Amino acid sequence: MKRREFLASLAVLTGSSMLPVKWAKAQTREESLRVLSEGAANSFDSFSVGVNRNSIQISWNVYDRLVTFAYKPREDGTPYYDYFDIKGELAESFEFSEDKKSITFHLRKDAVFHDGAPVTAEDVKWSLDRVVASPVGKAQFSTGSMTDPAQFVVIDAHTIRVDLPQPDRFALPNLALTYPIIVNSKLAKQHATTEDPFAMEWLKTNAAAGGAFKIERADMGERIILARFDDWKSGSLPSIKRVLWQTVPAAESRIASLVRGDADIVQDLPPKDVVTLLDNPEVKVIGVPTSSFQFIGMNGDLAPFNDVRVRQAIAYALPYEDMFQAALFRRGEPLFGGKPGAPDTTKFPQPLGYSTDLEKAKALLAEAGLADGFSTTFSFELSLATVAEPVALLLQESLGKIGIKVSIEKVPAGQLGTLLQEKKVPFYFEGSTSYLADPDYFFRIFYYGDTRWNFGSYKNKEFIGLVDNTRYETDPAVYDADIKRMITLVKEDIPIILLWHPALDTGMKKDVDNYSYAFHRQLELRTLTRG
Repeated sequence: MKRREFLASLAVLTGSSMLPVKWAKAQTREESLRVLSEGAANSFDSFSVGVNRNSIQISWNVYDRLVTFAYKPREDGTPYYDYFDIKGELAESFEFSEDKKSITFHLRKDAVFHDGAPVTAEDVKWSLDRVVASPVGKAQFSTGSMTDPAQFVVIDAHTIRVDLPQPDRFALPNLALTYPIIVNSKLAKQHATTEDPFAMEWLKTNAAAGGAFKIERADMGERIILARFDDWKSGSLPSIKRVLWQTVPAAESRIASLVRGDADIVQDLPPKDVVTLLDNPEVKVIGVPTSSFQFIGMNGDLAPFNDVRVRQAIAYALPYEDMFQAALFRRGEPLFGGKPGAPDTTKFPQPLGYSTDLEKAKALLAEAGLADGFSTTFSFELSLATVAEPVALLLQESLGKIGIKVSIEKVPAGQLGTLLQEKKVPFYFEGSTSYLADPDYFFRIFYYGDTRWNFGSYKNKEFIGLVDNTRYETDPAVYDADIKRMITLVKEDIPIILLWHPALDTGMKKDVDNYSYAFHRQLELRTLTRG
């Protein structure tokens, strides 16, 4: 297809056609999808330097991994990834050694890459070696005790073993994440160099894959066509044969296309627009509380936030319900309120037991010697302004009632992370995501160490010891007891104030079915069907 024909076949968003003409001739409407999103992928790879989150939408559907998370239905029937149920993908089976210090994977013998080359254990080893050769990949894999290429051992053409220095509950889940894509090593090596032995640069703009979909054509930053790979063997063959994914930055344009019937799926819906779409009988919105969380951060290294009574006072002074309504139109799962004291469950994040109580907040400030309050700044990044600004304004008003004078600082996009790394921000709004659902993993990432991600600069000695002890704990009773003690400590010490899990809202036509929520928050194309 010539470039002119390719662009013509994509059609513009202002047109009334349901599908591009040339595409419509290739398959029926029931076999195709048109997807619109705010952002665009900048790479076909999953983890090399500079890869953005939208790129996961390509790499997740174009590449296989050894294993993947199964899905289970939520209360509303929406399939949601099950972190504790990991099944084979490219591996048809796997087993742990008796001492839990190695995992052996048996590959599907009929699996092939998109160019027809057979998938071998050598390809898997090269792909895993590639992960630990990257600073980004190695940092993640190290959480599962995988740091050295010598740990990935080829047994035969279809068997590979992963050796661990000790049993590690995070090893297998790490192999199901977005990073360890299985690359056609023979193809990629043709584009490797001495300076780039794992073809990182080439793989940003070229796929060497064998997943359920293949890249048929791409205009990076604008549109991508994905076509089903009919020889895929790592799962049930998708019913969708072709997907046109287009970038449309303006939310109102994406929504108008959905309502007109020009688009089948629209991503990145602002909460205020979701409320309107919920009343439209021609479309449906699936909103799922995500593994992401948003919170109020307080730097425990800086006065007066180094006083636990000040942190508790602020936690009691926040107008949680008003913030939840103004910022998210209640599209999410609250992490405020709840029962104070010892927890009933080891699940975390969970509500920390704080609700609005201005009198209690005033009393705690008085105990801290700040009965007349104090002045501080509250920062948020402009890229989060839709949610963060109403939070900031309501916080400013409510804290003013207990004598805390707040000046709001709006930080240019991309700069807050650097300031947090340097521990220069006293008080702020931020959000993050935990891919692994074990509570001790969450505590290790967000409440421990000298990293940017220890948002409250939390340094409780008992807590540090518990984090160190739980990583390799094999006794479930001991593990659960330690986790509950850690939850109790963070409730009391409140280094950060959890607000909510925001919902991931996706709009779609009524005849699009089997939407499944994956931990990375991008579309799982393999499960989608049309009625």
